[in-house]
Amino acid sequence: MRATLYLAALLMWLASPSAAQTRLPPNLTDGGTATVVEIIDGDTVVLDDGREVRLVGIQAPKLPLGRPNFQKWPLADEAKQGLAELVLGIPVRLAYGGRQEDRYGRRLAHLFTLDGTWLQGALLAGGLARVYSFADNRALIAEMLDAENRARSGREGIWRDRFYAVLDHRTAAQHIGQYALVEGVVTDNAVVRGRGYLNFGEDYRTDFTISIAPRELKQFPAAALDTYRGRLVRVRGWLEWRNGPMINVTHPEQIEVLPP
Repeated sequence: MRATLYLAALLMWLASPSAAQTRLPPNLTDGGTATVVEIIDGDTVVLDDGREVRLVGIQAPKLPLGRPNFQKWPLADEAKQGLAELVLGIPVRLAYGGRQEDRYGRRLAHLFTLDGTWLQGALLAGGLARVYSFADNRALIAEMLDAENRARSGREGIWRDRFYAVLDHRTAAQHIGQYALVEGVVTDNAVVRGRGYLNFGEDYRTDFTISIAPRELKQFPAAALDTYRGRLVRVRGWLEWRNGPMINVTHPEQIEVLPP
């Protein structure tokens, strides 16, 4: 597994000519170096200076981590082990592309080994995580989506497990409360009281819908909702029930337009 992950990452990102001078993408800010001393789960590590780092932009299969009645997600142990094989005991460079700390005090960073391996890219390419982006942390989303899509096409890791299967919009109602990827053709769109809606059926009160709040809608190009009509799209986010199954979108990268 380790060799496969490293190879995938190196194919995605060029290693620096010097281990001491790891090149970072221009849209990231250097956050210094430290050594990983503990792996909490498949997307969270602890550094030798005591900082806890959440690998921003991805979501690995979840472990209970002391949460009562929480069911471990499939392949959570494998994801944790995969991250450990890549980085435990190894110096890493932190890089920031948006908000730098979450409400739990964890650093929100992209991590690179000093030979240039991008950890987020490696985990996605190995099928050990999904893209999980935020409006205030959007750096490298395109590259992460590409890595995820290639891993899914190759049925790597989590993409062989039905738990992580991309949902048809007609079955989304069976997965309320889950983070999911949902595909379907947008049948209609509307803006009501400043909120945008993309509908996937004739009855917006029961069919799957994408909702975009007024503040978030400003991030989309003018008339963007019209361009989705009649197109096959994939959307990612947490499924909730509001007049049918719904995903609230906060930034454009949550919606991918797919080939017909």
